Amino acid sequence: MKRTVTFFVLLISLNFSFSQTLNSLSLDAKGKEVLLGEINKKGLTSNSFNTWFSKNYDDYLVNTKIVKQLKDSINQYEIKAFLGTWCGDSKKEIPRLYKILDKTKFPENQLQVIAVNRTEEAYKQSPNHEEKGLNIHRVPTFIFYKNGKEVNRIVEHPKETLERDILKIITDNKYTSNYSVINYMSRLLTKKPLDSLKLDETVLTSRLAEYVKGSRELNTFGYMLLRSNQIEKALYIFDLNTKIFPYKYNVYDSLGEAYFVTKNYTEALKSYYKVLSLKPDNKNAIKMIEKIKLEAGSEKTEG
Repeated sequence: MKRTVTFFVLLISLNFSFSQTLNSLSLDAKGKEVLLGEINKKGLTSNSFNTWFSKNYDDYLVNTKIVKQLKDSINQYEIKAFLGTWCGDSKKEIPRLYKILDKTKFPENQLQVIAVNRTEEAYKQSPNHEEKGLNIHRVPTFIFYKNGKEVNRIVEHPKETLERDILKIITDNKYTSNYSVINYMSRLLTKKPLDSLKLDETVLTSRLAEYVKGSRELNTFGYMLLRSNQIEKALYIFDLNTKIFPYKYNVYDSLGEAYFVTKNYTEALKSYYKVLSLKPDNKNAIKMIEKIKLEAGSEKTEG
């Protein structure tokens, strides 16, 4: 009898623990509600999130003709959806995804939804790090798997509509997601050492310049690497971005920040002075130069 009671208490404890981790509610620095970690539709239709979820779900007119085509094969896939409940694109696209999947009668157990953070220390990360190794640099990101392998993904927003993009992924896979340059660089960073990539930097720079949409594309990727403590890779990406966009002050600002984080004050100062050469009234650069000088001076005194 005692063993039975102990087992029963343990079972309740495990169930309570699971319910605690699902739809975990937090407050951000401004006191606004955010969901973090694994969530489901119940979490998105609760609290303040329901104000945007239900409206965008109800307002979306699903293309029923394409849904009929999706029904035959979408159930062969599993989907991981990463979002930020603080993100405008997520608020728009996540309700639409749910409505499309509801119309196709997609099995609930084949959908995993993860809410990530946006704080400096947990940039695009979830508490249990389900995003690790998946190159989640923008949200929402919808990853489609078949037989345990990634087939394709939709990043930030569809290229046409969600229905049409999904149809292309699951029928002929002739689909290239947004920010293809990031996917390309992520694969390179996985396959090749940085020293090897630096040797080919001139060729790589000219190649990327043809396809990158703007300086913020690689910058966002760099911050994802920096916040996940992949420092050397982050520095490489930020530096590469200055080669592609040498007249954009923001790329030097990001590189300076990365150097500051690593306490390489000499290189950080060079980057922020470059910012001022391009934008003399940049307040952040002026502030950071003073901060770097103070910290560098303090370290010398202590030494």
